[in-house]
Amino acid sequence: MEADKLLLRVARGDQRAFEELYGLVSGPVFGLVRRVVRDPAQSEEVAQEVLLELWRSAAKFDPGRGSAMSWILTLAHRRAVDRVRSARAAGEREQREALRANQPAFDHVTEEVEAGLERELVRRCLDRLTVLQRQSVTLAYYEGYTYREVAERLSLPLGTVKTRMRDGLTRMRDCLGGAA
Repeated sequence: MEADKLLLRVARGDQRAFEELYGLVSGPVFGLVRRVVRDPAQSEEVAQEVLLELWRSAAKFDPGRGSAMSWILTLAHRRAVDRVRSARAAGEREQREALRANQPAFDHVTEEVEAGLERELVRRCLDRLTVLQRQSVTLAYYEGYTYREVAERLSLPLGTVKTRMRDGLTRMRDCLGGAA
């Protein structure tokens, strides 16, 4: 009953009444919060938040709906449960992020698969070229030789290499374009 009277005075801004109420309810508030939250430091923080909320929202107390102590402990319980839920959600988010960080991104996997399919298509198209065209294209595009170096390496005139390259690349374009 004493807490009810004190809380009504706190609602009118009476600081002395809040000091008395604080002394009366801080122990039970901390005890309840400690049982829910379990971590001592977190419990102290939540209890302080509850008592601060008590000062700010004392005017919301309705003595017709129950005792001040029940109202205060309900505030404490709700705040403690909110803290536990928040901590659990944060932990779950951290776990999901850790799992996600260890898994390749979907786009990365997709790109690798597509690149593999494209390589296979290019191989098939290269197989459709004549041996001489495939030699010239392979030396120029996969081994990095210039047309002149390809001609020297194959002991062919530069014009012949250019013709083979042009014809081979045309066939490659047709092959790749037809598959797309």
